[in-house]
Amino acid sequence: MDFFPIFLNIRNRNCLVVGGGEIAARKVELLLKANALITVISPNLCEALEVLLSQSQINYIRDIFHPKYLMSYALVISATNNREVNQLIWEEAPKANIPLNVVDDLSLCSFIMPAIVDRSPVVIAISSSGKSPVLVRMLRTRLEALIPSTYGKLAEYLGQFRDLVKQKFNFPEQRRLFWEKLLQSPFIELVLSGKDQAAQQYLVESIADDSRNLPQGEVYLVGAGPGNPDLLTLKALQLMQQADVIIYDRLVSKSIMDLTRRDATRVYAGKERNNHTLSQESINELLVRLAKEGKRVLRLKGGDPFIFGRGGEEIETLSEHSIPFQVVPGITAASGVAAYAGIPLTHRDYAQSCTFVAGHLKNNNLDLDWITLARPQQTIVVYMGLLGLPILCKQLIAHGLHSTTPAAIVQQGTTDNQRIVIGSLDTLPSLALNAHIVPPTLIIIGEVVKLHQKLMWYE
Repeated sequence: MDFFPIFLNIRNRNCLVVGGGEIAARKVELLLKANALITVISPNLCEALEVLLSQSQINYIRDIFHPKYLMSYALVISATNNREVNQLIWEEAPKANIPLNVVDDLSLCSFIMPAIVDRSPVVIAISSSGKSPVLVRMLRTRLEALIPSTYGKLAEYLGQFRDLVKQKFNFPEQRRLFWEKLLQSPFIELVLSGKDQAAQQYLVESIADDSRNLPQGEVYLVGAGPGNPDLLTLKALQLMQQADVIIYDRLVSKSIMDLTRRDATRVYAGKERNNHTLSQESINELLVRLAKEGKRVLRLKGGDPFIFGRGGEEIETLSEHSIPFQVVPGITAASGVAAYAGIPLTHRDYAQSCTFVAGHLKNNNLDLDWITLARPQQTIVVYMGLLGLPILCKQLIAHGLHSTTPAAIVQQGTTDNQRIVIGSLDTLPSLALNAHIVPPTLIIIGEVVKLHQKLMWYE
């Protein structure tokens, strides 16, 4: 982050605005919403500021800025187009440890002003660190449309019962679970539709219900997709935000982990060749133990948990121990990576079927049904096959596929680091080696690979 996001309490605190034009007036209006005490320094005032002065809402010093005016202010905003004045304020404000914002000059700012979605007391601040104000305004417009104005009323209403909930539930975890359940119940609609008496009754009865005091353990088996966070499902995002513990694999990207609940406990369970952080049996036991402790456990897997993800083994163990669970499918690597590589897995002119196989080596060999794989008009997708690529290509040729059959290997597909190497069965192993391709990778073999150049859209 270029700037640390923070909400500053300036109620009844002195703030200084340098400048008397329309831009200064807009900044003053924002500060007034936060109940600040405002002094404006400028030789002249625009009409809007004159009105505020006549209403005694601001103090006014009719002068150009001078360091003598820089006293104990909570913050300073310079809204002038005079570079020399802005530079002078920039030099003086740090001496007094006063936060400074110079409008439209990022180099002279110790803080910047975000775009604001105001649903007080709910306030959403959006910033691009000064890089793209137009983009920020566009995002604000979208959020304004998504978040009803009545959510401010909802927040105020909930605030009235915080002390009562604290008295009922001694531990923060219990309180968090209570509020999350309440906010996913009919209570919200009662408040937003103005049925205050019914909403209050519902809330009081919920607090009195001792059964809500006992956290219920559950496991969420969630597919994180092939790496690009934009490809997560809405259900996956929802569960990622409410889990207490996150057990994640090596193929779950950092950008996806950043979307999980920040205060959740994280347990890395990644597996690499000859380097398993936790055995599968240990993972199964961990899921059961945490759920029995009342935790909501997110088992986050790259791709889809039921396609080479061993998800079936995990929920089989959960079922044996009567642990509640949910399964959220993800976009499997074959589908996501092929789409981002511009290679359709099936095509009327090239392939009428598609087969997924795992390319793990066992005793330096691949044990696959080569006769079935080497059929014409079929696409073969190989997961985890980089190390065994030479054997894979050699065996497919030996069992009937022509050596010139098109083949591709994709590294970190769907992400900004995606790399694609195109060749044939006889050339792909050496091409991948020369390109220094590293896991995670996906191999696609078949005539559909010919379409890559024509259909490639993602770069």
